[in-house]
Amino acid sequence: VFPSLAQAQASVANEVYQELGQPSIFLFCPTEYCSSLCSPSPSQSRYLLTLGQDLLPGIGVIWTGPKVVSRELSATLLEEVEGVLRRCPVIWDNLYANDYDCRRVFLGPYTGRAPGLMPRLHGLLLNPNCELQANFIPIHTLGSWFRSELGNCARADHTGTETGAAVGDSQGLQEGSYSPQEALELALLDWVAEINQQALEPGR
Repeated sequence: VFPSLAQAQASVANEVYQELGQPSIFLFCPTEYCSSLCSPSPSQSRYLLTLGQDLLPGIGVIWTGPKVVSRELSATLLEEVEGVLRRCPVIWDNLYANDYDCRRVFLGPYTGRAPGLMPRLHGLLLNPNCELQANFIPIHTLGSWFRSELGNCARADHTGTETGAAVGDSQGLQEGSYSPQEALELALLDWVAEINQQALEPGR
């Protein structure tokens, strides 16, 4: 029925999206969802080019970065992906995912994401450790990174700078200057306080 996999997927996704009334959030995960899966590259992938052309503009496309688990994300890479998909990607960040090896747990701060990424993103989802309690530091430091990105956006637009500064300063991080080490220290302080609070609850 369809000349290619991409055209088949786009047709089905578009039909479901329209049947649901074109919701504000509708995500599509492509078969080529990172650079290492693209042939020969994201910008030259016939599959991604077809999706970018055929998918309705309101549909968000998921992307994990250079690899399935990406140590780094750069604005240059996201710009390439945006060009071929004709929309900013939704990053599905597997930095902390450990479902592929549950002997490992990732407790470090959110890192390896270049400043200034937010204008290149339609959204960001964090795939966490399978162990619930192990995600306090990842999610807390992601929040610190997000506040710093808000500060960067505010300065770039020359609007809302005071709001951006207030949000960043409230957590002890200077506006627009994310430090993974500083974010880690703040997360640890809050995690210890949370653990101590839970220890005081009846039955603990």
